[in-house]
Amino acid sequence: MVRAWYNWGMSTVAYPHIELRPNGKLYIQGTGFKVRVLVEEYLAGMRPEEMEREHPPLTLSQIYSALAYYFDHKEEMDREIEELAHFADELRAQQGDRLRLRPRLDRLR
Repeated sequence: MVRAWYNWGMSTVAYPHIELRPNGKLYIQGTGFKVRVLVEEYLAGMRPEEMEREHPPLTLSQIYSALAYYFDHKEEMDREIEELAHFADELRAQQGDRLRLRPRLDRLR
């Protein structure tokens, strides 16, 4: 469970379905789902109910916990998502077609 401390009145907010792993990434507890990936799906327009259908191991409670964490840490997570998108764009520019799955699949046939 991840806890966040806030200055006003020293209150604590707990995210019971979220865990911080040794790699520094946030995951849905007991799964391999990264909080960031769920947030990216949400930002792309996917509703929590759709996420639940797409990821059957997850419950709505777990998904909403990830989204609650996002909205409580929006600036930090938006920055991380932006940095990763920029990094991916740079890799694509450097590698061109080598990063695309389709040419690799075509070679296997």
